[in-house]
Amino acid sequence: MNEDRTSEIFTLPNILSMMRILLTPVFIWAMVQRRPWLAFGIFLLAGATDGLDGFTARIFHLKTNLGIWLDPLGDKVLLTAAFIVLSLPRLSVPNALPILLTAICIGRDVMIALGALVYTWLRGRTTFKPTLLGKASTICQVTVLTVVLLLNGLAETPGLLGRLYALTAALTVLSGIQYIYITLRRFISPAEKAEA
Repeated sequence: MNEDRTSEIFTLPNILSMMRILLTPVFIWAMVQRRPWLAFGIFLLAGATDGLDGFTARIFHLKTNLGIWLDPLGDKVLLTAAFIVLSLPRLSVPNALPILLTAICIGRDVMIALGALVYTWLRGRTTFKPTLLGKASTICQVTVLTVVLLLNGLAETPGLLGRLYALTAALTVLSGIQYIYITLRRFISPAEKAEA
């Protein structure tokens, strides 16, 4: 029994997800030390583990119950830390993320997590499949973080950066509204399959 549990925990996808979580404090350390290129490299490496864990889970049929929770947890830990650190002007030079953008992105994730907990508590365990809008907002968030880290390494501030901030904020807000709508629809008609 213990061997089965151990084998479920230490699968390659789960190890990759745990690596992403463990790389997060290293990324923060690089930012605090004001080493933008190192922070950029660590962020890219952590992002690579995100793609690899899903790929290996599908290809080698290594999906586990732990992995279902560990993968998104690794994503949120990394992205939340990156948004917070890159919003601090003393650490993120010359480009610091607008505080409002960080609040919108983190606030949406907190709202989704709380909504899922409440729904699960009231209606039992369920799954929420990501929508196209939700995926687009996540892609924009990862893109804005990557671009800001790269530009900080290059010590440049292009004018188009503000438009990227605005697009990311808009997609995140819209995906949050969509999540609220779908969750409320599920409360009214539990038999319907959600796509949030």
